[in-house]
Formats: sequence, structure tokens, C-alpha cells
Amino acid sequence: MLLLLGLCLGLPLCAGSLEDARTRDDTSEQVGRRLPRQARLLQRLKTKPLMTEFSVKSTIISRYAFTTVSCRMLNRASEDQEIEFQMQIPAAAFITNFTLLIGDKVYQGEITGREKKNGDKVKEKRNKTSEDNGEKGTDMFRASVVIPSKDKAAFLLSYEELLQRRLGKYEHVISVRPQQLVGRLMVEVNILERSGIESLEVLPLQHSRQKDSGRGEDDSGLPPSTVINQNDTFAKVTFKPSVVQQARIAQNGILGDFIIRYDVNREQSIGDIQVLNGYFVHYFAPKDLPPLPKNVVFVLDSSASMVGTKLRQTKDALFRILHDLRPQDHFNIIGFSNRIKVWKDHLVSVTPDNVRDGKVYIHHMSPTGGTDINGALQRGIKLLNDYVAHNDIEDHSVSLIIFLTDGKPTVGETHTLKILNNTKEAARGQICIFTIGIGNDVDFMLLEKLSLENCGLTRRVLEEDDAGSQLIGFYDEIRTPLLSDIRVDYPPASVEHATRTVFPNYFNGSEIVTAGKLADSQAGRLHVEVTASNSQRFVLLKTDVALEPHQAGRGGGAEGRNHVERLWSYLTLKELLSSWRHSGDEREKQRLGQSARTLAVARGFLTPLTALHLSRRALQPHQLEDARGAAAALGPEPVVQRLRGAGGRPGPALKKPYSPRIKVSKTSVDGDPHFVVDFPLSKLTVCFNIDGQPGDILRLVSDHADSGVTVNGELIGAPAPPSGHKKQRTYFRTITILVSKPKRSYLEITPNRVIWDGGDRLVLPCNQSTAVGSRGLEVSVSANANVTVTVRSTIAFVILIHLYKKPAPYQRNHLGFYISNSEGLSGNCHGLLGQFLNKDASLTEEPTHPAFPKAGEQSETFLKVKGHQVPVVWKQRKIYNGEEQVDCWFARNNAAKLIDGEYKDYLATHPFDSETSFGLGLSRGL
Repeated sequence: MLLLLGLCLGLPLCAGSLEDARTRDDTSEQVGRRLPRQARLLQRLKTKPLMTEFSVKSTIISRYAFTTVSCRMLNRASEDQEIEFQMQIPAAAFITNFTLLIGDKVYQGEITGREKKNGDKVKEKRNKTSEDNGEKGTDMFRASVVIPSKDKAAFLLSYEELLQRRLGKYEHVISVRPQQLVGRLMVEVNILERSGIESLEVLPLQHSRQKDSGRGEDDSGLPPSTVINQNDTFAKVTFKPSVVQQARIAQNGILGDFIIRYDVNREQSIGDIQVLNGYFVHYFAPKDLPPLPKNVVFVLDSSASMVGTKLRQTKDALFRILHDLRPQDHFNIIGFSNRIKVWKDHLVSVTPDNVRDGKVYIHHMSPTGGTDINGALQRGIKLLNDYVAHNDIEDHSVSLIIFLTDGKPTVGETHTLKILNNTKEAARGQICIFTIGIGNDVDFMLLEKLSLENCGLTRRVLEEDDAGSQLIGFYDEIRTPLLSDIRVDYPPASVEHATRTVFPNYFNGSEIVTAGKLADSQAGRLHVEVTASNSQRFVLLKTDVALEPHQAGRGGGAEGRNHVERLWSYLTLKELLSSWRHSGDEREKQRLGQSARTLAVARGFLTPLTALHLSRRALQPHQLEDARGAAAALGPEPVVQRLRGAGGRPGPALKKPYSPRIKVSKTSVDGDPHFVVDFPLSKLTVCFNIDGQPGDILRLVSDHADSGVTVNGELIGAPAPPSGHKKQRTYFRTITILVSKPKRSYLEITPNRVIWDGGDRLVLPCNQSTAVGSRGLEVSVSANANVTVTVRSTIAFVILIHLYKKPAPYQRNHLGFYISNSEGLSGNCHGLLGQFLNKDASLTEEPTHPAFPKAGEQSETFLKVKGHQVPVVWKQRKIYNGEEQVDCWFARNNAAKLIDGEYKDYLATHPFDSETSFGLGLSRGL
């Protein structure tokens, strides 16, 4: 088995293919020539790698999205095969982890600083001019591995992004391109917005127009099998098409984007300010303001390469855009090839005659010559500077250039750096340049830099039938400027390391986002000021945001990842990378690069300055599966759980699915507590209750003398339901596990965290998926679902986590304990559950002892176990978090005669007490 040097991001194919793989391909081709065409087709279908699962889970918290992709493949061929995993991710996203499973081997990704020499690591090379980089606004992630015959592989990818607001909506795009029909295909998106969710919609699947993509039978309306559950602040969207539904969309597998759009409620004019654990984020998106006048020059490429559809669609789009200009606006038009052709020698006002004449000028443009990008930009900037300088403009206005091209500079100045410097020097920060690149031959990197350095935006338009609507859509984003010269101020003594706070313009339907760290953790309030210009007046907005102690404090610890801190890191890193790319000073560039690299490594972001190394992990594959993608490692779902009660209205109670991948026996204790014991040899299941007291510590498994394993559980109390017959309820709030071989380790598990003390103390929050292991002991946490503890690969326990969002008075967050593998426990094992392991039981209809049954009892069935005969009755119990029902023989009277001794014999003096009352252990384990 060989992992190819081919985990590449943005590269068409991965290098390092094996020579013997080529030989196999040649041999297959020779055989193929001798086979009939139908037989060759059937052979290819039979040996094509099978995708058994493709699932994507996104959690969006206050516009910040955590996304995890899981893909599982099976090599059905009779020989080793190279299998490639592909995933389009948004261009603005940062990959945060990648994990690969091949058979029983786990390769965990780690973000490190990029070295000069390229080793076996995932690379990031985002060359958007390549066809292999997917659709508009996306990058392609590829991973290629060689899989042994009949073996499996799993790919786990995670990334994060801040959703951008455009045209009044946030848009979350998930690429669904398995390229074959998948047995289990699912997309799940959870959205939590404290301000309230407004106008949520799921778009029809947006199909790729690339070769062989095709269109399905139904390209309108909600994607099939899509379910939306929503309240004021929380929404859950699930897309889970069956194989039949997938085939109706596309016979050879879905090729499209699953898109969700929504907006949030806005009440405060100064914006929405959120503070959490020492970090804050400020969303500023005012509305209902009069638009600012705009001075706009349209600079259009009319070179020979624009011939045909591109120029025709550009003209059609410009006709509509000219009609949309407001009477207070001014405009001009430049066409350029190897010559610069200016419509008017100055900007003109928007009148019906000027609009008509402008359309005539555009109509008569004809494609010819080369591409003088530098000359066209210089002429457009001069027109705007002259207009502003020679006109007494009372109103505040915004000066824009909308620049459109399909190629690279071929005439005049062709050196990219000189074009950038010339443009920046002429614009002087007073003119914003918005660039549009058409097709695959455009120098998109140049256009992106032109916009970034001159307060604009850039878009890429594909050569498709709807290119004209894409141009109009881009113009719609900037058609209505509402504010100019925006500045956001926070007191320097209160805030440190704030992201960008000065913005040249604010356009209707967009959003300004600023984030920072709080310098004073004891501050009671955060003062915020926003100044800007709007039409003929100066705008000043002020507010004080109250800080609660937990908001201003540092860290977060076991509370889970701070999404506001992640957002601050994301924005800060974006700004550092932008400054690093565009810096002309070598020393400054080195300093910026080091800062960006340090932050990216600390926060786990894959960038051009970092690399993703894969290293072998000592984990069993089923543990990683149980953790539902632990290696993806972001655990956004628990953050949703934590924040639902933090402000205002809570989200709906979402049912946590039972995962059948958790292989456990019925031998368990859960709930109030209810004990279940499985006797597999006789196919009998026995259940009983123990009415303990709050604070009691019960010995569940006691095998300290032999295997070195002890499990205890501490009870917590709650009042009984009004209709119940009990005086109180009890649950397990803490499970403690002592392992003394080969190395002494202590585990304390609660619904909130796992503490592992084996010399070094490790705290694992239960609301984050993760997996760790050392010296024969492995712990896997599946976020807010379960904890799996494996000892020397022969003993395994699963602890289910039960959480209530709105608990009733008789409910408590608690744990359930299940024995998954008892192979390594000895025959001397004891405890309330342990005493039944490796034992058998049988049923009898006639009691051996005449003392049974007692007077008044009607029991006719008795259980014979460990030399005891116990009266039992038939019952049904629900286990595994209530998701599965088992039939069992119930032993009444607190399991009298069923368990050895009495209840008090199973009481431990402290959580890690390993002594028993049955002579099987003498030390107390501490």
C-alpha cells in the first residue's frame, strides 16, 4: 500500500504515479482490445471505485461557517487501484484539516509552517486561471491514494469561511459532485443567528455547465428530499436524496451546488456587536439611507479575443446597466484594445439622451487588436480625477471604475507590477476599481490585485449562456452606495489587535465586518463609534456594549472553541496575507509573512505559507468512525448547543441520532439507572434497577487485580415526575475509569468534559470531536454524543452523553455506560455489571426452592444464574439513548438474589476506589 505524493490543492493531477500502475494500465488496454465493447464496459463498471458515502455537515454561527466533508470509497477491483477524492471549496475558505484512512491505517493531518523543500504534504497552490480549479469562486482540493484490492479508504476534509453578504443575502454554497450514484448521500446545514433568521431559502441545485454535467429532470424548486426545520434564531436544513432521486437528477451522479441563502434581522443602526470570551465581532450593515451619487467610468475590453458571444453578452448587460443609473449619477465609457477609445472627453450626467447615445456607442464597438490594460486604466482614472477637480461637487459622491476584460496585457505596459503601481499611484485611494474577468484566459490574479489595492471587488464570469446576468448581478452589488469614508473606532485601552477599521464605501446589501481582542478583561462596557459620510451630511453613531463577566474573560477551556475568536483569526489572517502578497518592500514582506505563518499554524489554517503534513496515528478505524469524523476536528455543533441559551430565544430541540456504527453489547447501565445484562450463549437478556442515593459511587466493573481496570459511577439526584411512583430519580453524572496496566491512568468523564490524568493532565471538551491515544489507552470523543475508551485493544467502553436543552425538573444531564468489548477482562471481574461477564444463565418454570414464589406473587418464571434462582417477569426496555428497544427478563426488589451481596457492598469510598467487598482486590487504586 502506497500513499502517493499527490495530496494536492489546486493542481490538476498528483505527481508520483507508480511505474507499475502505468504497466497495469497498458496491460488493461491490451486486454481491452480483445474484448467486445459491451464486455469492456461491464468490466469498467465492475472495477470502478465505489463511493459508499458522501456527507457534508456545515454549522454556521453568526455568519461564520464550519464545514466537514466525509467521503468513503471501496476498491472493488481485483488489483490495487489509484483513487482520487475531489472537493470544490469556496475560494474565501481556509482548509483546517484533512485526514485519510486506508484500510486499518489512519493518517492525521497537521498544519505546519511551509518549508522550502516539498515533502509528502498537502500543497496549496491556488491558480484560478487553470480549468482544474473548478467553478467560479471556488478552488479544487484533490487527494490521490493507491488502495489495495477489496479494501476501503475514507477522506475527511474540513474548512472554515466567513459568509459574505451580497444583495442583502448571505450565501452558503456546498459542492455536491460525487460523480456517481451514492448509497448514502447527505448534506446537513445548521444555522444559528442570535439576531434572528430572515428570508431563509434553499435554491434549486445549481448544475455545473462543464462537460458531461448535463441537467436533470427537475431543475426547479426545492432539491428533492430537502427538509427545513426553522424557528426565529435556528434553522436546520437536510438534503438526503435516495439513489433513485439522485438518478432522476443526473443518471451518473449529482454534479451541482447545494445553496442556502438567508439574511438576519437588524434593529440597531450601529450594527450587531457580539462578544465572547475576550473577543468581539462587529457587523455593520445599515439600511434605509439615501443613496450617494456615483461617478462611474465603464472600461470595456474590445480586443480581438472578445469576438462573438463574450462581446455580445457584455453589450446586452451594459444596456441594462445604463438604464439603471440614477439622475444624480455621472458616467463615461471607454473601449480599449491596442488603442484607447473614449466616448466623451468628460463625464456626463444621466439623461435619456446621454443614455441613448452611450448605448449607440457600445453597440458600434467591434473586436480588434491587442489588450492595453494599463493605458485604459490610466485614461479612466484621469477622467474621474478631472471631473472631481473641475466641478464644485456639494454632495459627497463615490468614484468608481468598472473594468472588464477577457485576457492578459499584450500592448503598452505589460509588466504586472508596473501596472499595479501605476494604477495605485494615479487612483491615490480616491477611486475604487471593480474588475470583471471573462473566461479562462484572463489574468485573474492581476484583476484581483487591482481591486484589492484600490478598494474594489473582483468577479470571474464563465463563458456560459447566462454571462450577461452574471455581469448585471455584479453591478447590482455596487449600484447603490450608501456611505463613504467609513471609520469604526474602539477605545485603544479597551481593544487590541482589531482588524480593518477604515472602509472607503458601503454599498446597500453588503456588510462591513470588524473583529478584535479585548485588552481589559475586567471592563464592564465596550464603547463603539462609527463615522461616515452620507449624501450631504456627516454621520456619527455611538453606543456602549455591556460586557458580562464570561464575555470579557479569556479562554474558553472546556467550553469549546470560540467561534468569535476563529472569526477574528480568519479576518486577521486574510489581511496579513493580502498585505504580504502586495508588499513591495522585501523586509516588510518577510515580517508580514512570518506573522501570517505564525497565526496560521497556531489556529490551524492552510495557507500559501503553511503546509498540511500527514502522519500515521495509532488509532483503530472504528474509533474514528465513532467520532463521526474526529479528524475533521472542529466540532461546530456543540458550539451551537452552548450558545442557544446565551441570548434570547432558543433553537428547537434536535433529536440526536443513534449511530449504529457504535458496536456495543446490551450489557449497560443508563437512565434512572436501568441495568441491562446480556447472556449471549443462552440468548437471554436480564434487566434490573438499583435505587441508589445521590452522591453514591457505585462499582460497575472491578477487575483491578487482573486486567487492572476499574469503572465507578457517581449518582446525581432529581425529583421524580409528578405521576411517578418513586420519591426521586438518580442518574450517573460522572464515570471514572482507573487503568493500572501498562501505565497508571485516571479518566473522569462528565457530560461536559473528559479529564485524562496519566502523568500529564489532558482535558477534552465533550462538545468537540477528537481522538487521542497513549500506551495502550485510547479515548475518542464524538461531539455531544459519546465517549469511547479502549484499553489495549481488548477492552472497550462506550459512554453515551445525554443533554437536555430545556430539562424538566426531573431531568438532569447524565451519562450512560455500555460495555463494547470485554475480551480483556478476567474471569474474576466483578461489580454490578462486571460479575455477569463470561457467565451464562438459563430459565426454569418450576422453582427449585419451595420458598419461591412468596405468598401473593404470581411469578412463574425463574432465572438461574451463578447458582441463584431469581424470580423474573417479561419486560421491554429502551436502550442506546432510547433509540432501540430490547426484550428482557426483569429482576425486581433491587436485584435481590441476582447480584452478589447487597447494595452497600457496591459502594466505593471515592471515584477511583478499586477495592471490592468480595476479596477480589485489596488496593484502593490511588
